[in-house]
Amino acid sequence: MSLYDKASLIQIPSGYKAGTLYSVIPNSGAGDFTHTRSGVATRVNPQGLIEDVASNVPRLDYPFIDGVVEDCPSLLLEPQRTNSTTYSEDFNSWGDGGVTITPNAIVSPDGTLNASKLVSTTNNWRKSSVFSGSAGVTYTISIYAKLDTSTSTTTTRLEVYNGAGSMAAAYNLSNETISNGGFTSVFIERLQNDWYRIGGTYTAGGTNNILYVYPSSGYGVAGTMYFWGAQQEAGSYPTSYIPTSGSSVTRLVDSSHLLSHSLFTDYPFTVYAKAEVKAIPNDFFSLVDNTSSEKYLLFQLSSATQISVHRRNSITNDSDYYDFSYSIGDTLKVAISYISATSYKLYINGTQIGNVTSGSSLPFAYPDIILGQQRVTSDTGRRNPISEFLVFSEALSDSELQTLTTL
Repeated sequence: MSLYDKASLIQIPSGYKAGTLYSVIPNSGAGDFTHTRSGVATRVNPQGLIEDVASNVPRLDYPFIDGVVEDCPSLLLEPQRTNSTTYSEDFNSWGDGGVTITPNAIVSPDGTLNASKLVSTTNNWRKSSVFSGSAGVTYTISIYAKLDTSTSTTTTRLEVYNGAGSMAAAYNLSNETISNGGFTSVFIERLQNDWYRIGGTYTAGGTNNILYVYPSSGYGVAGTMYFWGAQQEAGSYPTSYIPTSGSSVTRLVDSSHLLSHSLFTDYPFTVYAKAEVKAIPNDFFSLVDNTSSEKYLLFQLSSATQISVHRRNSITNDSDYYDFSYSIGDTLKVAISYISATSYKLYINGTQIGNVTSGSSLPFAYPDIILGQQRVTSDTGRRNPISEFLVFSEALSDSELQTLTTL
């Protein structure tokens, strides 16, 4: 018998409608999550294309692995973000002259003939987009780029003036390498049809922030490149694409909750989640009393070398921190067996990380489940996507916990 046959709740994102994410088990509706998000947002669909998703509709997002779209999606849960690039696709509306722009030159990552071809000369190198930043705030810039294979250009350059100084990175789309010149971090992600999403993260030094895009490797270098979908957002990592056409646009936060369920009402029980790390710090799941900011059982990504299990009610706050190294983009399979009000076991990726036998006593008072966030009341706004979430109304054995969490 598979361990999945023992589960009281199986949430593998698949079936949905506006406002609802259906559970696999139970199929009676008792395990269906309520999903909310005010406004349109984008996802990558099963065909690997970026598409709009209507308000309150769960976003089942299909990841790319080396340019190939995967078969299994994750539930895309993201914080609120604003794209401050006022013309994300219309480069004729950007600043700096001299660069030749051909609109609608090639099919973009959304499957539409709406990506632009930019051609620079040795005298006119770049296009620029200005936005107002705040000193000390972290921002992430990104854009979709593709080689013009009829030319010898292999590298594009992104530069940012952060209000106090400049930084730049060169992205070689031929061999997928980056030469970083000052960004806190940089990234290159290969999509299908030889498109890439490239970008970097930095801290603003003043209010006047400018993104420069070069169709070549830099100053005084002629080149040709295709571009689409520029984004400038406050945050330490890139989120899903937010289209703009004349003003900044805000995508609001996602939430998925299963409130006042009857799947289990006391200890023991086991919770399991599989997810890709999107940000540090962040949260995988929490069992809560949604009317209180002080009652939760939480698994949290604390730092790049530490994870934590938090158990809290209005009287007791019990937090255990464990050394565990991981990086953004890693997949973690996490299981916590809550054995009693004073004991639990924690397994990650097949290894026992924690074994608390006589911790602080927290009687069960957590009737609600939330995915990818800490709590409902006094929500922190952080979100992490989830690809699997299971609950067992028993304490699984060590061998079962190891099997369940092994990658």
